[in-house]
Amino acid sequence: MATALVPLFLISALVSLCFSWVLVITLERVGARLGLTEALLGMLAAFAANAPEITAAVSALTRHQSRIGAGVVIGSNVFNLAALLGLAAVLAGRIAMHRRVIELSGAVALWLSAACLLVVVGTLSPSAGLLAAGAVMLPYVAVLGLGPERLARLRLPRSWSRWLTAAVREEELELEVAIHPRRGGARDGALAAVAVLMVVGASVAMERTASELGTRHRVPEIVTGALTLAAVTSLPNAVAAVYLAARGRGAAVLSAALNSNAINVVAGLLLPATLVGLGAPSGQTTFVAASYVGLTALALVSAYVASGLRRASGGLVIGAYLCFVGVLLTAAA
Repeated sequence: MATALVPLFLISALVSLCFSWVLVITLERVGARLGLTEALLGMLAAFAANAPEITAAVSALTRHQSRIGAGVVIGSNVFNLAALLGLAAVLAGRIAMHRRVIELSGAVALWLSAACLLVVVGTLSPSAGLLAAGAVMLPYVAVLGLGPERLARLRLPRSWSRWLTAAVREEELELEVAIHPRRGGARDGALAAVAVLMVVGASVAMERTASELGTRHRVPEIVTGALTLAAVTSLPNAVAAVYLAARGRGAAVLSAALNSNAINVVAGLLLPATLVGLGAPSGQTTFVAASYVGLTALALVSAYVASGLRRASGGLVIGAYLCFVGVLLTAAA
C-alpha cells in the first residue's frame, strides 16, 4: 500500500494541474462572453489557477490538519512571490511595472498578508480576519470591475478619480495583451464544470496521499503543506508568470502573483477557517505567515524603487525564499 502512495500522489498532482489549466482557459472565455473587464478576467484566471491549493487546503482544514491547511495556502503565497516575481525577473532580465499598479495592488496585498498573520497568531479570529480582508478586497474587485471609463464617472474627489482611473487603465493595457481570450459558449461552460470536478477530486487525493506519506515517513505537517504541496500546486501560476515576463508584460505578472495570493488567503484560509476553525497557533505556522508578510514587502519595495524587478532584485527574492525553506526545514527537524 505504501509503495502505491507515491504514484498516486504524482498522478493526482498531474491531473489537478492539467485540469486547472483547462479551467483557467474555459473560465476566461466564459468571462469574456459575460463582458468582464480585463482586470476581472485576470482575477478570474487567478482564482481558477489557484483551485488546486485552495482545494488541498480546505481538504486539510476540514480534517483538522491546520498546519497542512494553513501551510498549503501561505506556503503557496511565499512560493508564488519567489517563482512568479523572482524567477520571472531572473529569466527575463527585467520586468517593467507601472508604479500606480504597484501601489494599488501592493496596498491590497500587504493588508491581506497582515490580516493572514494576525489570524494565524490568534490576534484576530478567522471571522474577524475575513471581515478585515473583505473590507479591502471587495472595493478592490469593484474598482477592477468598473473599468477606467466608469470609474471616471463616479462622484469621487477629482484627485482620487484621476489616480484610480490611471492605475486601472495601466493594468488593463497589460492584461488585454496578456489574456485576450475569445468569447466562450455553452461548451466552455460545460468544460469548466467538468474541470472543477476533476481539480477538486484530484486535489483532495493529492492532499490526502501527501499527508499519508508525510505521516509514514515522519515528515512534519508544516513541511508537507508549506513546502511540498505549496510548490506543486503553484506550478501553473509559475509557468504562466515566466511566459508573461518573457513577453514584457510586467503588470500582468504582478497582478498574477498578488491576485493569486489574495484569493488564496480569502478562499483557501480565512473562509474555511471561519467555518471549521484553524486550531491553536504554532511557532511554525507563525513563521510561515511572517515570512509571507516579509517577502511581500521585500518584493513590492524592490519593484517600486526600480519601477519593476531586475535580475538582481529577482535573485534577492529567490534568496529570501531559499532562506525561508532552510529555516523551516531546520526548525521542523
